[in-house]
Amino acid sequence: MRFVILIFLFLSSTGISFSQKIQPIAPLPSSKQIQWQALEYYGFIHFNMNTFTNVEWGEGKESPSNFNPSALDCRQWARIAKAAGMKGLILTAKHHDGFALYPSKFTTHSVAKSPWKNGKGDVVKELAQACKEYGLKLGIYLSPWDRFHPAYGTDEYNKIYAEMQKELLTQYGPIFEFWYDGANGEGPNGKKQVYDWPLFHSMVNKYQPNAVQFSDNGPDIRWVGNERGYNYDTSWSPINRDEIYPGYPKFDQYKNGQENGTHWVAPEVDVSIRPGWYYHPKEDNRVKSPDSLMKIYVASVGRNANLLLNIPVDTRGLIHPNDSAAMMGFAALRKKSLINLMNANSSKIQVSSTNNSTYSVKNLVDTNPASAWAPLVSDKQPSIEITLATPLLSNTLMLQEPIALGQRIKSFSVEIESENGDKWLIKAKTIGNKRMLTFPERKVKQIRIILEDYRAQPLISNLALYRIISVRNESLYH
Repeated sequence: MRFVILIFLFLSSTGISFSQKIQPIAPLPSSKQIQWQALEYYGFIHFNMNTFTNVEWGEGKESPSNFNPSALDCRQWARIAKAAGMKGLILTAKHHDGFALYPSKFTTHSVAKSPWKNGKGDVVKELAQACKEYGLKLGIYLSPWDRFHPAYGTDEYNKIYAEMQKELLTQYGPIFEFWYDGANGEGPNGKKQVYDWPLFHSMVNKYQPNAVQFSDNGPDIRWVGNERGYNYDTSWSPINRDEIYPGYPKFDQYKNGQENGTHWVAPEVDVSIRPGWYYHPKEDNRVKSPDSLMKIYVASVGRNANLLLNIPVDTRGLIHPNDSAAMMGFAALRKKSLINLMNANSSKIQVSSTNNSTYSVKNLVDTNPASAWAPLVSDKQPSIEITLATPLLSNTLMLQEPIALGQRIKSFSVEIESENGDKWLIKAKTIGNKRMLTFPERKVKQIRIILEDYRAQPLISNLALYRIISVRNESLYH
């Protein structure tokens, strides 16, 4: 007995313990970045002066008298967003033309000068109240570019912008995301602004420390690199943040993140439900279909990103019925498609090894993103084998990593066997928060996942098998 005790003490003193926790690998997400990633899907509201002038980018010369919605109802926006499954709404409080949707003390170009509510209105306030009523989070877009403000292009403008930030960050309750735009052109005096990013970031950190900040390089979350609704097959949340800046001309070199990046700055996919970001009547019949939105979801949330879907509010101040119908159809597709067939079918899961009871195979199906299965360190090609008791029609495999411990998987492969014995192979790169791999629909009998390369001991937190279907109840992935 004494010999056994001595052996145990020796193993413990050298760090070789069967209950030893797996160490995280840097960089790591902060708690607010983890909470943001869990939101997955929320909305962008592009509604401003451009809505009434029927353009995408205003010039700053527009008269405030143009802004006069006849039936503005932020409760309608929030009600539709909630029914669509969105977790929050981000509002364009000021676009490049400089017109502010709230009565700012630091610009003369705002709703205070408009005929709407006799200059007494405040769109930000109304949306904040509506979001609170419907249990949604509120986000703010405030373009640093200002084609109206006479101070733009001077050091004074940076202080003015920071004061406008303070107004928005202190008067409307909790803000979950602050959205900067990388556009930087000339102001009314023909000058460009050198933005004081440290000042801007400090304002959010001071007044809304739980809010994430978005730009090309974060500091908390970043642009995905396109506005077409998809992330890339290889997607690292780590990125060399200090090498880039908003509007960086060679951003394509950073769009995938970096395997050994210095900071955790996960991507956000921003895309509009219509061709344009603002409402244009000619686009009423060009709203993306529920099927298209479902494919966007898989290519964004299913590729280690969050989805920010833009809804252009019309000149009445309402979400158009065509946009609302598409959003409801998209919500219905997610509800009937994202059902884990493995759980419903009493699947058998076998793994090549297990590190210890803390990292059990049971963690693969507990839906908890913080728990995980881990193989032994000596297992050089860890694998997971799923056998379905009854072959089931499916076309999508979902995997997750426990991102609180860092992003680890560099490459993996999936072998799928159908009911009739046909087999096919999928090669893939990163996983991250969530990865959805689609394949031609088959009655699947068995799936084998092989973790081929990784930055540190691999961890998988959850697995799911889906059949993602169209509005016609047909496979979206033939």
